[in-house]
Amino acid sequence: MKNQLRFFSATLILFLNACSTGSIIPFSSPEGSLTPVVPPHVVSRVIPSHVVSPDVATLKVTNWNALPGWRGDDIRPALDAFLQSCKVLRNQKIWMKPCKLAASIQRNDNAILHKFFEHNFKPYQVLNSNGSSDGLITGYYEPLLKGSRKLSDRYRFPLYKAPKELLVVDLGKAYPKLKHLRLRGRLEGQRIVPYYSRAEIESNPSPLQGYELLWVEDAVELFFLQIQGSGRIETDSGDIVRVGYHNQNGHSYRSIGKLLVKRGELPLAKASMQGIKAWGIRNPKKLNELLHQNPSYVFFRELPAGISGPIGALGVPLTGGRSLAIDPRAIPQGAPVFLSTTWPNSSKKLDRLMIAQDTGGVIKGGVRGDFFWGFGKEAANQAGKMKQTGKMWVLMPSNYVQKNLIP
Repeated sequence: MKNQLRFFSATLILFLNACSTGSIIPFSSPEGSLTPVVPPHVVSRVIPSHVVSPDVATLKVTNWNALPGWRGDDIRPALDAFLQSCKVLRNQKIWMKPCKLAASIQRNDNAILHKFFEHNFKPYQVLNSNGSSDGLITGYYEPLLKGSRKLSDRYRFPLYKAPKELLVVDLGKAYPKLKHLRLRGRLEGQRIVPYYSRAEIESNPSPLQGYELLWVEDAVELFFLQIQGSGRIETDSGDIVRVGYHNQNGHSYRSIGKLLVKRGELPLAKASMQGIKAWGIRNPKKLNELLHQNPSYVFFRELPAGISGPIGALGVPLTGGRSLAIDPRAIPQGAPVFLSTTWPNSSKKLDRLMIAQDTGGVIKGGVRGDFFWGFGKEAANQAGKMKQTGKMWVLMPSNYVQKNLIP
């Protein structure tokens, strides 16, 4: 084992040196390469710096009148979500004052809450690296699946814990510019190779034997649970087990909805979660082949029973309708974000104060958000349909100083 670790360290150094010179040393055969990925909805209590990466986004100083619908939003639920953020942020100098004031403010008066934000924060419009102000807003939710702690004819699709053989390297420790990337793989003799893909895991589950956390009855529901990153499993006895993201196999996510459109199997308008599930019911013999086209695979952990919501990347429970997944290179985790978009599949305005409390593997860019809708059928319905255009403003404390600003 010591020899393997020494080899792994040496190989990692070679990889990092290759990164600095612009070339990549292959670890294995050309058919597969280790892919640095941003983990979807990964829990991390390390808060990134307040410096916006200029190759991702720019912040433009603005005023409260620029926020459409700001005065019309009932922001009381957003304050509760912000107080969750303060459990992590309150010891940071920039957040001490607003977090202390938020804890003592009259929460039932919407007008007072608006004044609190207006007096203690400044709005900055988030712009993409090319200067544009529009971006993609999608949605996610906390699903409910039927399952069991034991394998049976009914419950035969496993949720796995992260295996010990999965190697995870935080590239940011050596190269700060890569702080949001992690390298994943496994040892095969004296080589580091990619970890197993979804198709490999489901075709030959023996390497993961003993890592089963729970078993569920529906392969498609399990697939979408992995995309959401967290959920609830209801057993036959009525017990509810909460599960959350633990790790990922290192393969990049590939959209099966886009693939169905490309193949002519679904029109673009129906390439939603609901549309994909309906296609699976109509085409059961083609289903496994389709699911295997997304090589990314998520491992889970069991969460405490008493938490109010799934745990986001900030390390605090998410709030339905008020928590937002963002790219932390553009927006500091925990910060309030005013979102201006439209309701799913609609032109009806949706202007709402959100709190940046999560991240996602495909949430990349300045104006890019994933709206957490919460738990239940209606949340699933809204999240599955949401693919809207939106604008974003991050609200930073009044004493915030950022070099990467447009005056």
